[in-house]
Amino acid sequence: MSNLVSRLWSIAENTPERIALRDQSRTITYGQLREQIASTADHYSSIGVRRDDRVVFIAPSIPEFVVTYYALHALGATVITMNVMSTRPEIDYVVGDSGATTLIAWHECADALRGVADDRGLTFVAVAPLALGAEEESHHDSARSAAVADAYVDRSDDDVAMVLYTSGTTGRPKGAALTVSNINAIPDAFRPALKLTPDDRWATALPLFHCFGQGVVMHTALSFGCSLSLLSPFTPNGFMDMLRDHHTTIACGVPTMWNAMLQAADDRSPDDFASLRLACSGGAALPAEVIRAFSEQFGATILEGYGLTETAGTATFHNLDRGPKVATVGSALPGFSVEARDTDGHRVPEGEVGEIFISGPTVMRGYWNRPDATATTLVDGWLATGDLGTIDADGDIRIVDRTKDLIIRGGYNVYPREVEEILYEHPDIVEVAVIGVPHAHYGEEVAAVIAPRPGATIDTDALRTWAKERLSAYKVPRIFTFVDELPKGATGKILKRAIDRDSVGAVTQ
Repeated sequence: MSNLVSRLWSIAENTPERIALRDQSRTITYGQLREQIASTADHYSSIGVRRDDRVVFIAPSIPEFVVTYYALHALGATVITMNVMSTRPEIDYVVGDSGATTLIAWHECADALRGVADDRGLTFVAVAPLALGAEEESHHDSARSAAVADAYVDRSDDDVAMVLYTSGTTGRPKGAALTVSNINAIPDAFRPALKLTPDDRWATALPLFHCFGQGVVMHTALSFGCSLSLLSPFTPNGFMDMLRDHHTTIACGVPTMWNAMLQAADDRSPDDFASLRLACSGGAALPAEVIRAFSEQFGATILEGYGLTETAGTATFHNLDRGPKVATVGSALPGFSVEARDTDGHRVPEGEVGEIFISGPTVMRGYWNRPDATATTLVDGWLATGDLGTIDADGDIRIVDRTKDLIIRGGYNVYPREVEEILYEHPDIVEVAVIGVPHAHYGEEVAAVIAPRPGATIDTDALRTWAKERLSAYKVPRIFTFVDELPKGATGKILKRAIDRDSVGAVTQ
């Protein structure tokens, strides 16, 4: 039988007392986790969730996310996770585009999703805290609960398990359709790369709604009987305490997290993290100085990987036996191939820049209901990433630019066109270009270069408040620069690369 819960079910059957999840106050075994998943699946089944139904789900990185996520997969639903900071218009677009019929959210961040459900007449469920050890509630049918606990929906490897929304610099966000086999291939790729054993203890404060935290971390850890410690929200001292107290062996995060930990480390020493053998980083380039300082302070090596939503966050990782190679994201994982190609689709020589193409078992089936976009992105089984890079003699990849002008702010992807479309709705904005500018902490900061309506005076604080009502907080520009006119090419297209980044104003909070 093929299902995302199958390995977890087997582990719970054979070693029910093995620890599966921890947070700052709770410890949950695999046996308890399976019981909670089965009970939750039973409840969702009773309200009408069926195989292949699309379900939008929003929750922070807490054990309740894990339970709900796998409960939906046990029923064979197609899960669509979204950022907890998503606004009502953003959610409404995804719900409409995906055809979702059920909306589920953690009770503390449920207002926007509940509003969309009310507007569209859809089923809404608020997720409550787990009641570990509590008796089963009377509304569960015991026979059905037992059946769910012993089985799960048998799915085809090619069934769509997830739709994760992403976008380039043009158009609205697109849903990357990831199959059951795509997601189940993630742990198979990382097991040899990370030299995993069931005794590994993972910890992360990454968002589980994102492919890095969800697939690479959560699904990999729980597929092999490891324990997973979750922290939400991230604080540097809280995460360092977790690494120490839970005797973590593998920590996962983004560059801003590692840098924040270094700044807060004070008198902590490698002895505090004696169990930590590896830190896995992704989401943005990691400065060499951070890698060096982290190794010295924590006694562990940070290694980087590379992947896209369209590859379930999985494609490359550093070789553990060779250690880090600064400015690269490692080589292709087992079962994957990576090439750099020129504009004619031919492989470029070693060390020369080309567009990165990826083939492998996690490459998406396509974009949800977007055949034209799928045809231009998937070429003979290879994914055209839109990223420019080089490949050296060891097979290690260096990403040098992003053809899609993607901004990565603190590990979050910000797509300029989406922000621009919102800003263009402002009555006093005539032209706008959203770009990324270097930032010491976030890697990149979101900046908007604006040509106002003649005679108009735009108050930046008021504009930021206006944007926050329409965009997730991390997408809202922190930098506004006003110009008479934006640079354009012969066809009238705004030339972002002609904008002088040094002339863009300072960050305003």
